[in-house]
Amino acid sequence: MKTGHVGLNVKNLKKSLLFYTDVFGLETIRESNENGKIFAFLGHNGNITITLWEQSQTEFSKNHSGLHHLAFEADSIEVVKSMEKKVVSMGAKMIYHGITSHEEGSESGGIFFLDPDGIRLEIYTPSGIQSHVDNNSEGPACGFF
Repeated sequence: MKTGHVGLNVKNLKKSLLFYTDVFGLETIRESNENGKIFAFLGHNGNITITLWEQSQTEFSKNHSGLHHLAFEADSIEVVKSMEKKVVSMGAKMIYHGITSHEEGSESGGIFFLDPDGIRLEIYTPSGIQSHVDNNSEGPACGFF
């Protein structure tokens, strides 16, 4: 078995749709604005990656059971740096500023930020950050943000 897609509850579909298509380059595969059934399926080449459901009335809370964060793997540190510039320019709230390692001495790491509903997101690379200065003074990022 493998992960098929991730479904996220959002407060405002239009705002979240714009965010996820702009940041991740996802295309809208299907969308409904029917009263009581407001959702969008996003992905690439007809394959669904994320579904957005306008069902929330509050922001995401890390104090409740459920999703911890959603991570996207990039091919290289250069891609992570490019995505960081894009995310910052869009005004997304950064959890840590700069590229942060998954653990001390790790070759893997990335950027950590929030979507419009406060859902924690990560764009990481599995290798290539060992020479990068860690910008997280609170310790390694993996799992504790």
